[in-house]
Amino acid sequence: MKLKPLKPVESRIAAILLLLVALALAYLVLLHWWFVAPLQSVSGAMDDLRLTQARYAATIAEQPQLEQRLASLGQGQADSHAFLPERDPSAAAAGLMQRVVDDAAAHAQDGSCEVTQKMPVPDSPNQNDGPYRRVSVSISLRCGMRPLVDLLYTLEHGTPYLFVSDFSLYRNPVAAQDKAAGGMLEVQFTLYGYVRGAAPAGTPATRSEPDGEGTAS
Repeated sequence: MKLKPLKPVESRIAAILLLLVALALAYLVLLHWWFVAPLQSVSGAMDDLRLTQARYAATIAEQPQLEQRLASLGQGQADSHAFLPERDPSAAAAGLMQRVVDDAAAHAQDGSCEVTQKMPVPDSPNQNDGPYRRVSVSISLRCGMRPLVDLLYTLEHGTPYLFVSDFSLYRNPVAAQDKAAGGMLEVQFTLYGYVRGAAPAGTPATRSEPDGEGTAS
């Protein structure tokens, strides 16, 4: 089957189309992949750099406001009532023990509650690695159930923030034979809070006691 010869006009159109296809291929092979694509990649990288520079410039411009806010937060933290008021751990331990004595006396109206022993407890170095120094005291009580519950609630829900650990409770069988003291419980626990400021490295926790502390009441 013989193909019908193209008319002169059709031949010119076909030639133009072939020329356009050849030019497109030449552009892709000779120009786009070797020149245009790399330039587009460089342009995209420059746009990313401009965005990064703009973010850094905005952060630098906000530096005074950020420093002012940090200073305000630091002052608010320093004024917080969540920490023990004393700066020295020894004084904080003494204040903590006196607080237990005072709170126990305040709840004595609900039944007898007596602090029988109190002393500072040294904490392990790992517990003082943070920005605040932990202060712990060991407390022994002879207390009725109702005043004991009220005392623990007062200690754990007031300010400064205090925490109870190593809690133990038992009834003395000898004292239980005494009807007057039949409802008394022997209670032991560790009470601790935090003072502001980290302790110097290598400073051992103190076990010294103020006058009159650490003895049976």
